[in-house]
Amino acid sequence: MCGILAIIGKGKDEELVKQLSKRMSHRGPDESDIHVTENGHILSHERLSIIDLHSGKQPINGTESAWMVHNGEIYNHHELRNGVLKYHTFKTKSDSEVIVHLYEEFGYDFLDKLDGDFAFVVINGDDFIAARDPLGVKPLYYGLDERGRIYFASEMKPIADQCKTFSTFPPGHYYTANTGFVKYYNPDYEDFNNAINELSLDSIRNSLTEATRKRLMSDVPIGVLLSGGLDSSLTSSIAARLLKESGKTLHSFSIGLDENAPDAIAARKVALFLGTQHHEIHFTIEQGISILERLIWHLETYDVTSIRASTPMYFLSKAITDLGVKVVLSGEGADEIFGGYLYFRNAPTTEDFQKETIERVQKLFTADLLRADKSTMAHGLEARVPFLDKDFLNVSMLIKATEKQPKTYNGVEKYILRKAFDTPETPYLPDEVLWRQKEQFSDGVGYTWIDNLITYCSEQISDEQFEKASELFPYNTPTTKEAFYYRMIFQKFYPQVSAAQTVRKWIPKWQENQDPSGRANAAHLQADVHIAKSIHV
Repeated sequence: MCGILAIIGKGKDEELVKQLSKRMSHRGPDESDIHVTENGHILSHERLSIIDLHSGKQPINGTESAWMVHNGEIYNHHELRNGVLKYHTFKTKSDSEVIVHLYEEFGYDFLDKLDGDFAFVVINGDDFIAARDPLGVKPLYYGLDERGRIYFASEMKPIADQCKTFSTFPPGHYYTANTGFVKYYNPDYEDFNNAINELSLDSIRNSLTEATRKRLMSDVPIGVLLSGGLDSSLTSSIAARLLKESGKTLHSFSIGLDENAPDAIAARKVALFLGTQHHEIHFTIEQGISILERLIWHLETYDVTSIRASTPMYFLSKAITDLGVKVVLSGEGADEIFGGYLYFRNAPTTEDFQKETIERVQKLFTADLLRADKSTMAHGLEARVPFLDKDFLNVSMLIKATEKQPKTYNGVEKYILRKAFDTPETPYLPDEVLWRQKEQFSDGVGYTWIDNLITYCSEQISDEQFEKASELFPYNTPTTKEAFYYRMIFQKFYPQVSAAQTVRKWIPKWQENQDPSGRANAAHLQADVHIAKSIHV
């Protein structure tokens, strides 16, 4: 995981580019480097060393004249080195280097060969290709300055004041000067009519296990973000089993306002059950409020849900890196895939339900993935997301939608995911966690966090100010004082219209209360494990 900056076009001052790249130094605190090509294009890199700690410095030069920078992990790099690239000479052991060799071997047509999470730019003379992974796990932005130079960067910070226009690079696409944007990721599940596969609990369990196994690839210590909810608890359980095979102990991390927060209690149970080395972090409401400006600078968004949930994740990430851990597994994606958010149970039809799962997966990069990346990378911590593995998505997204609907299983959300890991002889989790009701992260750290946050933000904005919301912010006009407050902070750091347009506001469908908190849904009830367990089939 790193920060990349590429400028296609001549004449940009090298010292200035170094300063621009340093705006992302939090993403790569280990080392940085810059390369100016013979044609005057520039590649810059801020490195967080995870694979090949000693020789994996970037930008990386290929066998010929191509250079590249990459942010992310390529999980099948050994397979590629020993297969289609076996005749290439490699200069490093880095997973990143396979990208430049694939370009040399196949031109633009190699993205489907990569299994991983990535954002990269390859430059060869005046030819270049930029690309982003299928779901947008790794961030990427692009822009155009007054002289027609094209910019690519991991965050907005290096390019916002350099470009006349800029935007979010779409996931699952690549871009070249010859082709423009090309969508290379076209999975069958994007057509809701293809969700016709019969349920196989073994396939769910096996594919998620393999997705987790891939993401344990590292030359540095790995931990897990353990909220105590179903998704993070499952990835923790799988990872603990896999690491135990090699005699390793898993580090788990949770956060709450205090030891009685819903997530903290559940996480403690899971950690004890799994035998992880558990670390529990606490923060105060005052501390959360005090870092809002810094947090929004890092997040580059004014989305209410993202800011609420990123605050505890920001504190947790700092504590994790202070302990020397550089990589963590996280549970993003499961709720989108399996319709786990409580509002999903209000879907008018099965078709509506399936279409919503597809749309939520496709738009993860605008919210949860942005939050997961930027709140962790604020402290040089890489978050990996097993649920968004391509193979796992091909299994889980094509299951008949009726199998995912809560109404099919007496109102239990994500029933088939729970059932896939309900193995009484060798249990993955305690029953009270395996069958625990959905609790959104920003709620689970302690209900008073959001309540007090809303109150604080409302006190900062007068009625007179709020009445001018549409005048001050004609695009994505904030509809609450909390949203108005976040937008004011965002505007201070990112005043450009292009910046505001990168943010996608999400509100839950099919419910009267439009607040994104899970507690706004009438279905937010105390989970009853005995009721859930009674409907086993």
